[in-house]
Amino acid sequence: MSLPFPVRRAHAVAAVAFDGMAPFELGCVVEVFGIPRPELEVPWYDLTVCAETPGDLRIVGGFTMRAGHGLDAVAWADTVVVPAVADVRGEVSAELVATLRTAHERGARIVSICSGAFALASAGLLDGREATTHWRYAGLLRERFPLVRVNPDVLYVDGGDVLTSAGSAAGLDLLLHLVRTDHGPAVANSVARRLVIPPHREGGQAQFVQSPVPPVEGDDAVAAAMAWALDHLTEPITVAGMARAAHMSQRTFLRHFARQTGTSPLRWVISQRIAASLEPLASGSAPVEEVAAAVGFDSAVTFRHHFARTMRTSPSAYRRAFRRSP
Repeated sequence: MSLPFPVRRAHAVAAVAFDGMAPFELGCVVEVFGIPRPELEVPWYDLTVCAETPGDLRIVGGFTMRAGHGLDAVAWADTVVVPAVADVRGEVSAELVATLRTAHERGARIVSICSGAFALASAGLLDGREATTHWRYAGLLRERFPLVRVNPDVLYVDGGDVLTSAGSAAGLDLLLHLVRTDHGPAVANSVARRLVIPPHREGGQAQFVQSPVPPVEGDDAVAAAMAWALDHLTEPITVAGMARAAHMSQRTFLRHFARQTGTSPLRWVISQRIAASLEPLASGSAPVEEVAAAVGFDSAVTFRHHFARTMRTSPSAYRRAFRRSP
């Protein structure tokens, strides 16, 4: 008996679309997984966009797109992405619920972006787990699915086999995290450069920033302080030093920094140091102590502590995992 889909050597990704969806989240999936990237010289992904009913789908903005495959495409996927659901207060179809459960049971990685978490929760895949969604929907997700430990304050949650992200652009953070997990930081950084976005925002970073488009001139000074910190990452960095680089008092600087980034200066510095450590860990053989010192940590103990909190693994385990990656 012939199979309806060929056996593929590439990592197969199925993205579930639906009639009436907004295009952004699905577009992020297509941008990351659907565009060939031969210059990276690693086996890239094989993306299929599917829907419960194949055919033309109406898209917000007044255009249509065609989904050439039904949910049977999920049966061959290594990763299944649900970019959103049609109605966060409505019921997810029994067919999609069954499809997600079956995919998870056979070992597929299940991923949601924004309101897609409601589909995963409907399938019972988030029961007893920490998960996130867009901050606007967090209360409703908790109310409808009390077994889910909803965390509304993060960009994404990596549960290993099940991953969830906050809304819109946080989906890109999660998708890049998947690329980083599959192929290492150098490849993920290359994709990020193609997308002209930061290569790494940790999942625990706050998703809600009060002023995402800063309206005051002082925030240009904050950007200057951040650039100064990146240039001096291997040196001791204090709030007072960053405030001086911004030509502000510490109190004013802390207020502007929190408004622009949603986090504190020192937490941001730690995240930048962790990000800087990923490439030497994955591609080099220097001891962890040397990597820690090279990115500005005062001790390997401090580095391991912050690395584990950010990456949910140890530096040594991260190195071993990426050395085994293709």
